[in-house]
Amino acid sequence: MSKLTKIFKGSGGSSRNRGAPTPQEALGRLRETEEMLTKKQEYLEKKIAQELATARKHGTKNKRAALQALKRKKRLEKQLVQIDGTLSTIEFQREALENSHTNTEVLKNMGYAAKAMKAAHANMDLDKIDSLMQDIHEQQDIAQEISDAISRPAGFGEEYDEDELLAELEELEQEELNKHMANVQLPSVPSTSLPSRPATSRKRVEDEDETK
Repeated sequence: MSKLTKIFKGSGGSSRNRGAPTPQEALGRLRETEEMLTKKQEYLEKKIAQELATARKHGTKNKRAALQALKRKKRLEKQLVQIDGTLSTIEFQREALENSHTNTEVLKNMGYAAKAMKAAHANMDLDKIDSLMQDIHEQQDIAQEISDAISRPAGFGEEYDEDELLAELEELEQEELNKHMANVQLPSVPSTSLPSRPATSRKRVEDEDETK
């Protein structure tokens, strides 16, 4: 059994003994790990820059020292690549855990709301609701009938044929029109005859017409 298996087996046993961590605890641990690896990343980048400067310093003058510096730089770069991959994995796990925690809270609140709705409907009887709505509609119909009765003109049984009333109204209008026409005086025709045109003038007009 490898050491890595022993480590995970031991940590799993302790987790079962004390119970599973909460999402907040797990997120806190992941953030701490990210901060630690980020600091290690910055440290390795500085060391790589130093080893590169050392290799340039020795160059061909001290070939052995320059090669040793480049070897150390390669090892540090390999560690840096590993840390980059680890940070990517931790970031993915943290985002997945945050989404899982959000979904859990959403479902919890939805369940809470469902219970509240169920409790609100517990005292409601559908049969009673239907009966109540029927009573409301009946009372509305009665109220409408009362309003119609109150707003109807009080004729006390006096009903007239509208066509007869219109015919009588037309007769009255015709009588008024006849009276008005009888009082209108037309202008009288003049008794004197109009003066005739002189013959010379008439002859001159005829000559002008022939000339045209």
